Amino acid sequence: MPELKIILEAALLAADEPLPLERLLALFEAGQQPAREAVYAALLELQRDYAGRGVELAEVASGFRLQVPPAFTPWISRLWQERATRYSRALLETLALIAYRQPITRGEIEEVRGVSVSSTIIKTLLERGWVKVLGHREIPGRPALYGTTWAFLDHFNLKSLADLPPLADLRDLDAIGAELERPPSTGQAPDCQPST
Repeated sequence: MPELKIILEAALLAADEPLPLERLLALFEAGQQPAREAVYAALLELQRDYAGRGVELAEVASGFRLQVPPAFTPWISRLWQERATRYSRALLETLALIAYRQPITRGEIEEVRGVSVSSTIIKTLLERGWVKVLGHREIPGRPALYGTTWAFLDHFNLKSLADLPPLADLRDLDAIGAELERPPSTGQAPDCQPST
């Protein structure tokens, strides 16, 4: 049987989404399954092997994935002919409020921003898979409660909401917008609420 690290590398290259440790363990038959610690150690070894190269092994909210390091975005983004989507300041503010104050209603977002939130903004965030409806607040009108998804965390290379920068350290919204416009990572993350 090939070396554990090479099997994991092949699986990560073939996958179209991040692979959690459990899914990597499931690659092996019951009698040949390596220890969880051995798989994690092999993944760390792969991370070291890729250091300083054009590919890296990243651990994101929904698992491990091979990706191009963000430093190469200016060159790699030229591979895609379509024009990058430009996100409005209103969309970025709405996304930030959802990320930092979830669960949050549209009315609460409007209260903080001081202006109404366009249905298009909410629709875009839902279609992008960065936010989802977590439930409804038990008040008249039962407004939807919004929160972020694993896809949001994966897109920004975050393992959890705890990895968000402190509000005081936030860069300007133009810089955040530029980061949002980078090509999406490969694969689709599961649509579930990340834990904090």
